[in-house]
Amino acid sequence: GIDVELATEAFKRMGYKARFIYIDWEDKKNLLADRTIDCAWGSFSMDGRENEYRWAGPYMTSRQVVAVNMESDIYSLEDLEGKTIAVQTTTRPEKIFLSKTDERIPAIRSLIALQKRELIYPFLSKGYADALAAHETAIRQYMEDYNIKFRILDEPLETVGLGVAFDKNDDRGIEKQLTEILNQMRNDGTEKKIISRYIPDADKYLEVDSYGK
Repeated sequence: GIDVELATEAFKRMGYKARFIYIDWEDKKNLLADRTIDCAWGSFSMDGRENEYRWAGPYMTSRQVVAVNMESDIYSLEDLEGKTIAVQTTTRPEKIFLSKTDERIPAIRSLIALQKRELIYPFLSKGYADALAAHETAIRQYMEDYNIKFRILDEPLETVGLGVAFDKNDDRGIEKQLTEILNQMRNDGTEKKIISRYIPDADKYLEVDSYGK
């Protein structure tokens, strides 16, 4: 996927060989603290977590969006009233729906929070949920990988910056070097080339210099 290719190239330029493992996303802080993993890299939004980790990035932006089956009668956030939504645990979409502070989002029937992100997609396609909420980039990549079609609502939940998280007490400085390399990859066109292999309109995900300003 996008993150695997970006990480492989970035760490190669830094003189490292990237090794990837699946983790329980809820346990990422502990895994970072005990150095089971050096960093958490996987459509991880920095927003609201700026002081929880040492960050490399943002290396791209992503919209948090709602997706539905093609035949769904849900066309706007307003249409989510009384519906069941699938999300991954400890993610921004889960926080958005649980906080109930966004006036655009009506009262839903229930929120299904799953530990593994890959499970939210079959929950939607098989009808266990009326909609799912996740990063647009992750949804589009899933549709590409599995040749399945969902319809993404035009109105996003929010736009976020994606980063690579290191433990708060990790003083090796890798995050600073990685940020420089990711900037280099964006400037020399490598990021765009990689992202374009998975999703269209790569440029709109690379507007990180103006992000948050």
